[in-house]
Amino acid sequence: MKKNLICIACPNGCHLEIDTETLDVKGNKCIKGSEFARIEITSPMRSVSSIVKTTIPNYPVICVRTNGEIPKGRILDLMKELKNIVIKEALPIGSVVIKNVFDTGVDVITTKNMD
Repeated sequence: MKKNLICIACPNGCHLEIDTETLDVKGNKCIKGSEFARIEITSPMRSVSSIVKTTIPNYPVICVRTNGEIPKGRILDLMKELKNIVIKEALPIGSVVIKNVFDTGVDVITTKNMD
């Protein structure tokens, strides 16, 4: 079976066609396209940005993000975890809110200083 994708690995935005059985890729202008297509078919990964609640008066919520990619199928699980977190102290940018999400080696970190 063939699947069509648009590559987001570089600015070219190549229109790719990948055979889902053999993982042969056509349409890529660079090596990044074939790598992107194979990963997207076999184990898609995503970065996640969201917010978490705080008890700090000037910051009812704080923006957070993953510092790497997690499996696409775990995004909703992560969002459920983030919903239950409440930060109770001012944190600097880059502070770890959740360490090693789902044993991926990826952390959820703050994206702003909380003065």
